[in-house]
Amino acid sequence: MVVTSTPRRTALALTVIGAVLAPTSAVSAAQAAAAQAPPPVDLRADVNRDGRVDVTGTTDTAGEDAWTPSRGAVFLPNIDDDTKRCPSAGPGGKPLPDAKLAACHDAADAVVNGNADLADLARVRAAPMANLPATATGAVSVPAGGKHTRVFAKRATGWAHVTGKTRLTAAELRAGVEFAVESTDIVRDSKVWDGRAVIRLTVTAPGRPATTDDITLRVAPLLTHHHLQKAQRVLVTKVPGKDDFARRQQAFVNGLAKEVKSAGITQPLITFDKYQDIWAQDFVEPGYVSMTGPDGRRQVIRVMLRSAQPDREAGRELFEKIRGNGTGVVQVSGVRDSEEWTLNSMGNLETIPPYAHKGRSFPAGRIIMGERKDDGSKPAQVMRTMLASQGFQDPLLLDTSWLHVGHVDEFVQFLPAPGTPRGWKIGIADPEAGLKLLRDAQKAGHGKTRMFSVPDSVERLAPKETVDQALASQWLVADNTLAAARIKANLAVLQRETGVTDAEVVRVPALYTRGTEQVGERGERMPRLSRLGAGEVPEAVSEYGQQKRLDRRDGRAAGPGPVMTSAYVPGAVNGILLGSDRYLAPRQWGPVIGGKDIFTTAVTAAYTGAGLKVSYIDDWYTYHLGMGEVHCGTNTLRDASAAWWKP
Repeated sequence: MVVTSTPRRTALALTVIGAVLAPTSAVSAAQAAAAQAPPPVDLRADVNRDGRVDVTGTTDTAGEDAWTPSRGAVFLPNIDDDTKRCPSAGPGGKPLPDAKLAACHDAADAVVNGNADLADLARVRAAPMANLPATATGAVSVPAGGKHTRVFAKRATGWAHVTGKTRLTAAELRAGVEFAVESTDIVRDSKVWDGRAVIRLTVTAPGRPATTDDITLRVAPLLTHHHLQKAQRVLVTKVPGKDDFARRQQAFVNGLAKEVKSAGITQPLITFDKYQDIWAQDFVEPGYVSMTGPDGRRQVIRVMLRSAQPDREAGRELFEKIRGNGTGVVQVSGVRDSEEWTLNSMGNLETIPPYAHKGRSFPAGRIIMGERKDDGSKPAQVMRTMLASQGFQDPLLLDTSWLHVGHVDEFVQFLPAPGTPRGWKIGIADPEAGLKLLRDAQKAGHGKTRMFSVPDSVERLAPKETVDQALASQWLVADNTLAAARIKANLAVLQRETGVTDAEVVRVPALYTRGTEQVGERGERMPRLSRLGAGEVPEAVSEYGQQKRLDRRDGRAAGPGPVMTSAYVPGAVNGILLGSDRYLAPRQWGPVIGGKDIFTTAVTAAYTGAGLKVSYIDDWYTYHLGMGEVHCGTNTLRDASAAWWKP
């Protein structure tokens, strides 16, 4: 083949046809010319994603110059720190700027940092070029995606970074060259870079035309976990000290460790302890990137996605403590001041498990996030752009205007359900069922029973209202009628998008309130400020008094506004799925009638009916009074070994 305006295989076919049709003298001339030209270049990559680069057969040839979700070579953003070389602090222990923390990872240098680092690099091979003249040389370029792509060549001295000045020898080309490819980043904005890289090998010899070949790869998408992936490890924040709040938080962590072990998770808890932000769900979303490695197994890099809240210090601990071998961290920049702080918490990002419906397929699941339709507030644009640019989990926005914190984890979840069309069901909070529990108790003559069975704490008294008083309050019925209507509308969106039927919906009793809680000094400093944002302590009002909308940046009252609520009874859907059949919910502390908590009984029945064994953990004085629950205070690392490109 001569140069390469014509694709390689087309050129070869034309050469063969010409040889058949040409006169004998012309054939002899063509053979003489061919002898003067280097043999054709043939680059191969793992196009069929089986972990092997086929340089002799045809399994990796079809579609090698294109890329689709189901076929095409994949390479990883090599953003972990396999040798723990990245510093977490500057000279004298001085904190590093966020940007500098994020800038260090394995792909930040032009070196293969050991075998663990090498495993994160995708392989590309040049087929051996027999009969190549000794004067021939090869050069590698990256004409598309070069800004984000680094190539190494395997040479006698080891893996060497390939630059524009690198020349491969004739001996190397005759033997066949192995390359290793990494990306220096994830896709941030597909309009800027769609993740594709084109590797080009050009072979030349003095006095002879060059031959060249291209191969296309795409960087693996950054994906978030869904609940059909097995939980492997649980994260939570430890709080030092001996005051009542610290003691209760320590009890929560200890209880969580027992529940995790009981669920069959053998790995110990990962505990955050430096910044004392107890909302471990909110400052990070665990995700992953993966490809098939040379041994045929999935090569995975966990990616801790930091919340788009630059002033939230807890996210720094992801770099300082969590980043390492097989784990990287991604943060976004460019969050606008006008974008609401609380909507950027990762409790406002959940993932629908895999599904296909009406011509759209999401083999890796689909992200949901909450927005405030009442005032147009949305999660940060830069985060939404980054998530959408992965090309696999197209974020779906739900209306969380009616929630004070505004997170989707306050009312919806997804539960494994083997045997159903999709293998999962939607768990949804049901305020109408919550009101019915109270009304039935009242009709049965239990109206004088205390609404909450929670004991007093050292710092404050437990609520004293009765079932009668709760139902007679000015706002309880109105608040939950509103909540029921908003949840119904959101459920309709989810059913329309996924095809889930009413029979695949698990309705879990719940109650919401517009009232805010007065909390102790420790609770104000941690649960409230961390959950809602710096300066966002809601005005303390009576349980059903006039609520004022607060400016979400400085906490100043901004006048009356739309009603926003939070959980009145601890939100049962705001728990953790610890196994395919194990669920951990916040203890309900509802009215106790006949020796049984009526909310606990009803919640247990809902989950048991869905095939789950449910247990409970007390989070009242730690998370519930801060407008969150168990899910808000924890996080999970899940199994990412399945192929994300397969349904």
